[in-house]
Amino acid sequence: MKPSARLNGAGLGLKRELIPQIQAEYGSTELANLGLLEIAPENWMGAGGRHAYQLAWFAERYPLVCHGLSLSLGGPDPLNEDLLNGIKLFLDAYRVPLYTEHLSYCSDFVEGHRGYLYDLLPIPFTDEAVDYVARRIRRAQEILERRIAVENVSYYVSAPISEMDEVSFIKAVLLEADCDLHLDVNNIYVNSLNFGFDPVAYLQGIHDAGLGHRVVYAHVAGHYQESPQLIIDSHGESVVDPVWSLLQRAYALFGAVPTILERDNNIPPLSDLLIEVDRIAKLQTLQVAREQPVIV
Repeated sequence: MKPSARLNGAGLGLKRELIPQIQAEYGSTELANLGLLEIAPENWMGAGGRHAYQLAWFAERYPLVCHGLSLSLGGPDPLNEDLLNGIKLFLDAYRVPLYTEHLSYCSDFVEGHRGYLYDLLPIPFTDEAVDYVARRIRRAQEILERRIAVENVSYYVSAPISEMDEVSFIKAVLLEADCDLHLDVNNIYVNSLNFGFDPVAYLQGIHDAGLGHRVVYAHVAGHYQESPQLIIDSHGESVVDPVWSLLQRAYALFGAVPTILERDNNIPPLSDLLIEVDRIAKLQTLQVAREQPVIV
């Protein structure tokens, strides 16, 4: 089984609105800190014509990371092995070094038909769920012939049957499945405000469990303030200062892992997004400098 790739740098989710802008600026100093791009494989598998040409153009020039949308690792329906086989062919064809998926569920199987939901729903934090999800992750890794990373998700209701907190659940899944962690820093912040826990203690818990080496990839994003007691992970706003601070703390604990800026709604011009990509790169550079040995 291939290990998770050890990538570097700062990047963007590749949205179709950004394609002509990135192509027009390619090679310029404006893109100096754009080191990798993220795509959802479901949006590109089987693409032909102009879309296939665009994807090939980017694959030749940037490392691509695939972040899945519909595997539904925690869902009650059978694991979609046809999808996984298609993803494997896609990863191999475009030499994609890393595949990640949400630690959630988004589908159900009723009367022989698979239906997909519009939201990523949380998995109950129970020992039974740990065993169930870990078995599905291990099977996914067998089919893909590579390690994958699972992403902590934002959620807005907690299951009354949960037996542990979120970070304990994630740690248990990582150990049981022998997989890696895709750390979404904004999701930690969103959940910490909505459910009243310390986001720094969350990161520290992963570190203290000896699982820091499993953090291979990160996300930052903006969110929407629905009310004083509720924020929504909308990916439609700029990243706020507390999330930047939390990312810096994550780097201090886990190193300057490759990090993608997510922006899925209210997408501004590329130049505005690159300001945030540059900020990610600056934090990474500062962390790498801190890790350099002092020569006396």
